[in-house]
Amino acid sequence: MKKRPTRTRRKMRTSKTAAVGIDFGGTFVKMGLVDSGGRILERRQFTTSEASDPNSWLERVEDETRVLLRTAEKRGLSVAGVGTGVPGQVDYDRGFVHGLVNVPGWERIDLASLLQRKLGLRVVVDNDANAMAYGEYCYGAGVGLRHAVFVTLGTGVGGGIVIDGRLHRGAYSMAGEIGHVTVDLHGRRSIMGRGGVEQYVGNRKIAERTRRAILRGRRSLISDLVGGNLDRIDPRVIAEAARREDALALEIFDFVADCLAAVFASVTYLIQPEAFVVGGGVSQSGHLLFEPLRRHLKERLHPVFFRRLKVLRARLKTDAGVVGAAALMLHQGLPGR
Repeated sequence: MKKRPTRTRRKMRTSKTAAVGIDFGGTFVKMGLVDSGGRILERRQFTTSEASDPNSWLERVEDETRVLLRTAEKRGLSVAGVGTGVPGQVDYDRGFVHGLVNVPGWERIDLASLLQRKLGLRVVVDNDANAMAYGEYCYGAGVGLRHAVFVTLGTGVGGGIVIDGRLHRGAYSMAGEIGHVTVDLHGRRSIMGRGGVEQYVGNRKIAERTRRAILRGRRSLISDLVGGNLDRIDPRVIAEAARREDALALEIFDFVADCLAAVFASVTYLIQPEAFVVGGGVSQSGHLLFEPLRRHLKERLHPVFFRRLKVLRARLKTDAGVVGAAALMLHQGLPGR
């Protein structure tokens, strides 16, 4: 019988090497100095609205990077370079950003070259979901896995795929867009297609579904938790109601889990991963999501496939983007990146 890989961390450069990781989000730009063990030694952060256009963003990133470089120097660390995860379509080999989701003015930007000129450091740029996936693969719930799909649940649904120990980007660096896999043939339209799972289980869509049910007359503890202001409904409020066994809240989580199970089952039949690693805000609800998710997966998969499949909760939480972006640089030239 083939021996299972042990849960050891990926090979690294040297303990005296660090990298800067940048997680470019729709609300915040998070940055960190990350060492070879995946530890964030210092953090920096600014709101995306403070520096949303490319020029002001580059200037702010340069300022914050200089702070992190001074920290590295004080600690006697050499900095391998800068890894950046961005919320959009990226040509990984060129570091070219085709466009960013929900951040206007970022169309057709040669970001890697611009950052390299600003900072005088080597730079890699990738999709933010790939960066998060790589962080979990190297330092989180994915350690020891060879075939895995990493999913992040938030405003949207992002994904990254590891096949045979390597991050799979596809023919044009855009593979892993699990949020746009169809779950409803006649469903909601978006620029990415029709009926994609993100249109049903993104944070805003979950809140909208809950509001509609209450406005149609469903009685729910959720109304009390938001003081009657239905605009305050979000997944955390729904989770709190579900913990108190509110019927509507439990139905919402069951619906989200079933949508995800439909996608996970399809992906399992295509590439048969060892595990799905699920992170992002909704995943913090724990058993409220994972118990119905596993139940619906069991209904949708042949027993031989289901028995071999794990569904794991991501470990790095809100640090996954920064740590993963830095890991892309720390592991440059090593197998698996």
